[in-house]
Amino acid sequence: MAEESAVTTQVHDDDRYSGGGESPGLDDGAIAAIRADTEKWRQGTLAATEAKLPPRCTRLTTLGGIEVPDLVTPADAPLQYQRDLGFPGEFPFTRGVQANMYRGRLWTMRQFAGFGSPKQTNERFRYLLAQGQTGLSTAFDFPTLMGYDSDSPRALGEVGMCGVAVDTLEDMQVLFDQIPLDQVTTSMTINGPAIVLLAFYVALADVRGIPRSKIGGTIQNDCLKEFIAQHAWLVPPRPAMRIVCDMIEFCAREVPRWNPVSISGYHIREAGSTAAQELAFTLYDGLEYTKWCVARGMNVDDFAPRLSFFFDVHNDFFEEICKFRAARRIWARQMKDRFGAKKPESMKLRTHAQTAGVSLAAQQPYNNVARVALQAAAAVLGGTQSLHTNSLDETYALPTEEAVTIALRTQQIVAYETGIPSSIDPLGGSYYVEWLTNELEQKALEYIRKLDEMGGMVEAIELGYPQREIAASAYRFSREMETKERVQVGVNAFASDTSSNIPLLKIDEGIQRDKMAELSAFRGKRDAAKVQAALARVRAAAAGNDNLMPPIIDAAKALCTQQEICDVLREVFGTYADPAEF
Repeated sequence: MAEESAVTTQVHDDDRYSGGGESPGLDDGAIAAIRADTEKWRQGTLAATEAKLPPRCTRLTTLGGIEVPDLVTPADAPLQYQRDLGFPGEFPFTRGVQANMYRGRLWTMRQFAGFGSPKQTNERFRYLLAQGQTGLSTAFDFPTLMGYDSDSPRALGEVGMCGVAVDTLEDMQVLFDQIPLDQVTTSMTINGPAIVLLAFYVALADVRGIPRSKIGGTIQNDCLKEFIAQHAWLVPPRPAMRIVCDMIEFCAREVPRWNPVSISGYHIREAGSTAAQELAFTLYDGLEYTKWCVARGMNVDDFAPRLSFFFDVHNDFFEEICKFRAARRIWARQMKDRFGAKKPESMKLRTHAQTAGVSLAAQQPYNNVARVALQAAAAVLGGTQSLHTNSLDETYALPTEEAVTIALRTQQIVAYETGIPSSIDPLGGSYYVEWLTNELEQKALEYIRKLDEMGGMVEAIELGYPQREIAASAYRFSREMETKERVQVGVNAFASDTSSNIPLLKIDEGIQRDKMAELSAFRGKRDAAKVQAALARVRAAAAGNDNLMPPIIDAAKALCTQQEICDVLREVFGTYADPAEF
């Protein structure tokens, strides 16, 4: 109760500032004077300079299309300090979700890894941990992402190619061999079949005798962004939402250190959205999950503290920094005002970030190291809790050990050599940063209002609204690249005739043959009756209202494969085809 009353007091205290001057220390007269002096400067000093040296562009915009003013003053970035900024670790969390941010603990350095067999990926995991990585992040191959086993005809040519192939509880055991599940946090990037992979992980902890309360990590499990952007789903939107809510409810009750959904803007941005669209659609996805959980009777403060986010970090340095700041402020206010959240943890937007894969170029690939370094610095200045830095060779293939080591070292250089983590929110108070934060917030809120009018994100997806908005944005950006309104070094400007030969990771195509043989042997040693009984319990839970997590964990222990479980879900809930949009 003391914690709840503290937040209530803090939020109410902010109301003291609602009627005061907008910029600290500046009354209306001072702001008017600044505006007058700014206009005098533009017509005098600036005009004289531009007569000799004209602007290099008639219009400068952010990557997301926001027109950038020549100069921002306190008159352009009105703030009520306590209402809009406050202090780190306090509502509205604009300046960070932790009071001391990186002065206390650095962000988690979590490099995405996964290829080939569970044994090969386990070796890469242990290599990265030995190099100073502080958390694991698992990439699965396409058949696993789509809920098919490695011996499915649909898996032909894809097994182990873009991530690790995981079909069974035994695969999960090999994948995390010699890795203490109660000491290392694990992230798993999978969505449609996420409930099955999480069940495998919980079952593995059970088998090892590790209490469920001790395992920590995140599973992406964001069905909404799949329907919006990435298109790797298992069942239609509404039953998919039921599955996500089952997982949120189960984790709140039994796996309290686990984030049961990572609400992901990354793939929305990679599909071509602007920063404002990424911000709005991602936050609204989080509001939609919250709405559905509350509708089934859950208390918002029981599950909201474990909701996590995942954002892209693109090339526009300041736009990306401001996106993180605006995201925290919008989320805090929405959770308080829309759902009546009382705990500070329910209003804190905690996020993982990944540098922009779509920004990497195959041409002059060593330029990607510079791109990633700047994006990493933006993520840290924006206040991320966890970060993956892309490798320079990822436009060609999965990263080599050398390339992924450079990517990890990039984070370590930002952490230990730049001084950026020494100050809490070092860019807070910059007139341009605060102005751009406000601009992104307002653009995102416009989208949120439109989504509210449509009835929510599920309804908007069924209407094709976010899909069309992202497609239009992607088209505009493509046209800007073609006309060179946007420049990408080494791609549409400063190109070179010489090719860059870099070492690439080669995946042995024999992995599918080996996995098929393993699955055949695995199925041969099972108790068929136990398998069928376990699948029947999953089917009954899916057809009814029982939480799906317990029977799927039991099915994992009964040695059901992930496709066998997913096939039951497809059988009960049906499949989905994206509506054609023109």
